[in-house]
Amino acid sequence: MLHLKNKEIRIIFTAGGSGGHTFPLIAIYQEMVKLAKEKNLDLKTLYLGPNDFTNRFINQAGLNSKNILTGKLRRSFNPLDILKNFGDFFKMIVGIFQSLWHLFFFMPDFIISKGGHGSLPVMLAANLYLIPKAIHESDSIPGLANIITSKISQKIFVSFKNTASFFPAKKTLLVGNPIRSDLLTQMDKKQAKDLLGLGEKPIILILGGSQGAQTINDIILDILPDLIENAYVIHQTGQNNFVSVSQEAKIIFQEIIKNDALTHDYRIIPFLEDTIQEPNKSLKINLWAADIIVSRAGSGAIFELAALGKPSILIPLPWASQDHQTKNAYEYSQNGAALIIESNNLTQHILSELILNTISDEKKLKEMSEAALAFAKPDAAKQISQEILNMIL
Repeated sequence: MLHLKNKEIRIIFTAGGSGGHTFPLIAIYQEMVKLAKEKNLDLKTLYLGPNDFTNRFINQAGLNSKNILTGKLRRSFNPLDILKNFGDFFKMIVGIFQSLWHLFFFMPDFIISKGGHGSLPVMLAANLYLIPKAIHESDSIPGLANIITSKISQKIFVSFKNTASFFPAKKTLLVGNPIRSDLLTQMDKKQAKDLLGLGEKPIILILGGSQGAQTINDIILDILPDLIENAYVIHQTGQNNFVSVSQEAKIIFQEIIKNDALTHDYRIIPFLEDTIQEPNKSLKINLWAADIIVSRAGSGAIFELAALGKPSILIPLPWASQDHQTKNAYEYSQNGAALIIESNNLTQHILSELILNTISDEKKLKEMSEAALAFAKPDAAKQISQEILNMIL
């Protein structure tokens, strides 16, 4: 039936809770738009989820949104968390009724969910209308929302091989984590460095996630005098930490480094975005320019680094749900694509030595890059989109 012209299909996208849920969903939406155009389909789309900080990126991508009330499901027996769950339960009920309303008037042919607490009311409401559904799980250990909704979904897409063991084999497909196509457009490293106005020294890129990572910020500042003598340092701090890190860095340069010429070699930025054209703020340009990347171990970051073949040092977030970042990191690093420092081993000396030893070893960097590319699944968004269209048409 794929030959039919101007056939209208209606798809709702849902997620919520973090950029790790939302950005891959945007990648799927962008690929779905391309495929619909190729197949002369009239694609109608809507994002249904919470009104959080990711709404800006959803709307920038061209995906219209409607917001619902949502509540988190906490698996802790802490009395405060139990009390919060009680209150959020009623938010979830309201969210289900809101979802029923929006679904009734949009009435999609299909719903794709990236998980997170924001997706649960939508998926439960959709089940009452018997709307076909699929979920995508980014992490090696599935989140609670996806565990629940997997039972009412017709298809389950996973990023890591290990994740498939949590779901029924007959409806589970290993695809990787969707990546926005703009990041994948090939860029020469020298071209990227020239756009940043940087010279021959290697580049260390520090990524703490969209909200930053205070522990990583602090230790990078501690070892900055060692790093800056040997490399350019591009430091994404997170919006909330930018002012304090900037102030501390200024003191370090004045009192410890005492070399005004090196201030050019340290770049500090609140948040890198792939939608921004200005080189110093562009995620794409900074990723392509980097020789090594220090990052948390969220699935989104891992698959972006893999797709670009970037050597990395991963520092898993220790309090991530079910310690999924540590499990992500170890599955990714099995073939040598990354080095891992767990938080209980994270010291100034260990991180400094690991960074400096690695960037000075060209053979090691090449091996890590090749291993990263071998792990990559850059066609995840396209594969998911094609599978969904096959189920609809």
